[in-house]
Amino acid sequence: MANPTGELVAELNTLLRLTQTEAAIARTRVAQATTDRIRRELEENAEKCDERARLLTETIGNLGGVPDVVGRAFGLMSANAKAVTEQVATPAEALLGDLALEHQLFDRTRYVKTLAKASNHSQVVRAMERLEKAHQAAIEWIETRIAEVAAGGPSAIAPSPTQTAAAFVQRVAFYPARQYVDFLNRGVATVQAIRTEATDAVGSSTDKLRQIANAATRVWVTGRDAALEQTEVEAGRVSGSRAASTVHSARRDLGALNEDELPIRNYDRQSAAQAAAAVRKLDDADDVRAVMAYEAANRNRSSVVGAAQERLEDIVNEMARS
Repeated sequence: MANPTGELVAELNTLLRLTQTEAAIARTRVAQATTDRIRRELEENAEKCDERARLLTETIGNLGGVPDVVGRAFGLMSANAKAVTEQVATPAEALLGDLALEHQLFDRTRYVKTLAKASNHSQVVRAMERLEKAHQAAIEWIETRIAEVAAGGPSAIAPSPTQTAAAFVQRVAFYPARQYVDFLNRGVATVQAIRTEATDAVGSSTDKLRQIANAATRVWVTGRDAALEQTEVEAGRVSGSRAASTVHSARRDLGALNEDELPIRNYDRQSAAQAAAAVRKLDDADDVRAVMAYEAANRNRSSVVGAAQERLEDIVNEMARS
């Protein structure tokens, strides 16, 4: 190698630019966090990215090189471009993109460490060893978040409306077509009736408008739940158990199951403390999701929803480690 130090500086500047991108993406993820704990972790991730950028800047300077001053701008542009692209992707695909970036950083860090060993730059080797451990931890964190999405939740990252629509379209593609089209048609008719009623009430009081909105929600949810339940029955009769299971999963995720379909007996009679204790004893992720969605759609007691989220995360973490 004609100029090993120059090669090291060039590679370190590449790492610096990628690290700036990593930091910018981490900050865009903060707004998507679904819990305070995840939000804090993402904020800490962004701060650690800044620390790694400072370490790289210092290392480049110690080698007599010039740190890339446009690295931050490059990172912001890359993060913004990624955010725009993600609007037609699912949350899983967005996280897989984050994982790919971390693997690139990890692999490049190991490459730079090898270059530094070959040219006897022990200080660079130590710096790369620090970065290597940091990126390995980031990879494991993202892999856990992806496992959460794969297992159905709780997802650490809330999808944007466009991402939600993309995921919904994917799932609808597997529904029994005729039954679900009938359901959607009934939903459109309901929305049109609600719009007419609300338009007629424009001059009425705020309380009446709120009552109309609440009634509309009840009408829609009741019709939706009944239609999905009937769709599940029809799917099982016409297309078999696999199609019925697909619709059942949709009912579960919407909180549209009946009390007697829940994995906890006499659920509606239980206090928040009793329900939270019961959900912590569940071992199946689908059962926990069913209770969490049912609770959120009906009584929405924060202690019960929180207990379900914690239990589901424990189950997902166990799956990710196995």
